Amino acid sequence: MSFGYWPFLFGLFVPLLILLWGWQRKGGAVVLPQDYGVRKRGGFAWFGLNLFQMLPGILLAVGVCLLAGPRQLSVPEDKRVMTNIEFCLDLSGSMTAPFGEGTRFDAAVEAINSFVDFRKGDAYGLTLFANIATGWIPLTKDPSAFKCSTPFIKPETMGASIGGGTMIGAGLRKCMSNLTQRDEGDRMILLVSDGASMDLDNGEDEKIARTLKDNGIVMFAVHIGEGSAPDEVAAIATITGGSSFAAGDEIGLRNVFQKIDQMKTVRMEKTIADIHDCFWPFCLVGLGSLGLYILSSFGLRFTPW
Repeated sequence: MSFGYWPFLFGLFVPLLILLWGWQRKGGAVVLPQDYGVRKRGGFAWFGLNLFQMLPGILLAVGVCLLAGPRQLSVPEDKRVMTNIEFCLDLSGSMTAPFGEGTRFDAAVEAINSFVDFRKGDAYGLTLFANIATGWIPLTKDPSAFKCSTPFIKPETMGASIGGGTMIGAGLRKCMSNLTQRDEGDRMILLVSDGASMDLDNGEDEKIARTLKDNGIVMFAVHIGEGSAPDEVAAIATITGGSSFAAGDEIGLRNVFQKIDQMKTVRMEKTIADIHDCFWPFCLVGLGSLGLYILSSFGLRFTPW
């Protein structure tokens, strides 16, 4: 414990002197339990009465301590470090291919919504890409933004504006632009695609991967459909510290998202101890002393003569 205004503590000499005077003073006889009684000085009654007469001095000492501003450091706690997760969703024409009971796009959106629901406390954004990339949902902690956007981002309706190709590099660059605007928390890209990309050839995959890594961004790739993720995509994931997965059915797709959640676990960090006012011990002593003094004044007191 420390005091914010410690010079006030010099005022404790006043109640100390009062306490010493109470024990050293010479007064008349002690009257107990009724007025006008006669008893010689000393003994148990004299000692007990002096104890009660100390209470005003204790109250004064408590007041001085309160004026000095008692403070205490709080216990550092574990704080959840937020992860900024940018979903990079493929809207190419091939995402309309049958997949389970719906299409690849339907399965991807359902898996993303489930991931957002069970991993609370993180910030999520959505970037759509085909021939070009566009940011659709800015980073937010509101999961309802994903559910509300689903009817408006189907490949059939978005094809006219962003094309029908697969430009993964453009999508990753757009995601990186969104994530680097956030200073707080970890950064992660979750790529969901079903094909290869023309803009990752000629070493572009390594350039993008190095840039992502330099900006502290980890990429995980989920390949929907037959086969495995393209080599370029797998290389980007590996360089950034992530991994690539293949999902051949809806159950496999859900399992992939669960694996990603296990690999990118919630990170905790110790908070800095804060300084808080610590008045309660002094208040308890002061209230207890005041209560005892009031009770003692009904019969346990020195006569004034």
